[in-house]
Amino acid sequence: MPLLDNLVHRAHQLGASDLHLEPGLPAAVRVAGRLRMLGEPLSGVALLAEARRLLPGERWRDFTTRRSADLSRTLGKVRCRVNALHSARGVGFAVRLLTPFTATLESLNLHPDLAGLARRPHGLVLVSGPTGSGKSSTVAALIQELNRTDARHILTLEQPIEHVLRPKRSYIRQREVGRDTPTFEQGILDALREDPDVLVVGEMRRPETMRLTLNAAETGHLVFSTVHSSSTVEALARVISAFAPEAQHSVCAQLADCLIAVVCQRLVTRPGAGVRVPELEVLMATDPVRASVRANQLQRLRSVLQTGGADGSWTFERYRRWLDDRPSFFVPRLGAGEPLPDDVEPAVTTTRPPTPAAGRPTLPAPAAPRPADDGVLVLDGHNESLDSILSEL
Repeated sequence: MPLLDNLVHRAHQLGASDLHLEPGLPAAVRVAGRLRMLGEPLSGVALLAEARRLLPGERWRDFTTRRSADLSRTLGKVRCRVNALHSARGVGFAVRLLTPFTATLESLNLHPDLAGLARRPHGLVLVSGPTGSGKSSTVAALIQELNRTDARHILTLEQPIEHVLRPKRSYIRQREVGRDTPTFEQGILDALREDPDVLVVGEMRRPETMRLTLNAAETGHLVFSTVHSSSTVEALARVISAFAPEAQHSVCAQLADCLIAVVCQRLVTRPGAGVRVPELEVLMATDPVRASVRANQLQRLRSVLQTGGADGSWTFERYRRWLDDRPSFFVPRLGAGEPLPDDVEPAVTTTRPPTPAAGRPTLPAPAAPRPADDGVLVLDGHNESLDSILSEL
């Protein structure tokens, strides 16, 4: 087995979410949010060879120019998002191990009411949070909910593709920026001529991407996108402040007209469950929210969020109480036959009777987790052997 596949396989067996490789240092894995080292220092020649294997032909030439590359690949039978990079020590890798099951609201331990966001006919749903908080998985779960219940044309623009979606009731096209379209901007312009009902824009980074995304949401499409932030209010502020001051008034008007909801999430460890789950803040676009956004008076939204429980909004505190009352959690099974790290408990689905606080209404329990889908399409690329590359160096 090639070096990178072997290390990914080992990381998967340990239940890691990320794998970091750097010449002259041991492999590092992130398990339950904590980083730890594994094994002996890695050879720079071997890591360079792995980069050559994963980035053949034109992609290798681009890598030597840009000094970094993003791709998605199946390594060691695990779907991964890979960033290859140059550093002071040589060529290294940052690998995100993607969920080994189909992302659904149940399998991600998300509140079932989020399914309503996928049933809107048009508008914009923003999913925000810090890096590594599972934003892409939440978007994939919302798309899977739509795919399971409705016949829509769904088009995604991602860099790279993280969750490969198998069509069920919906017709799904997934395009990878850099491979299938040169930029997010070009992909959105193309999408408007390709008759989509639903558009997923993997990440809004630049003002032009944001402008085109808002235009798509305004013109009758249901649009999902992500942005980095630590709260729902900050997510909206980031979008507005990305534009020049003279353009912000019209951007606020666009947001007010098309916004459905802003979801902000962070991962928290559930004691005794052996799993990290998303903890959410949800701001639903009610009339007071739209009025505040239109006037660019985002400071008002914090009080609206606090009092908006009846409208479907959630503060982090209210959502945490729901997690505390939840009777069970879906926990992915770690690889068999490998020892678990000392600080990680065995992966099982935990079930306990709910214990609601006195005086607080009990929310309905989430539906039982459905078994993960077995069939997943895999986009494998070039697979030149490590030995043949080493012989050429």
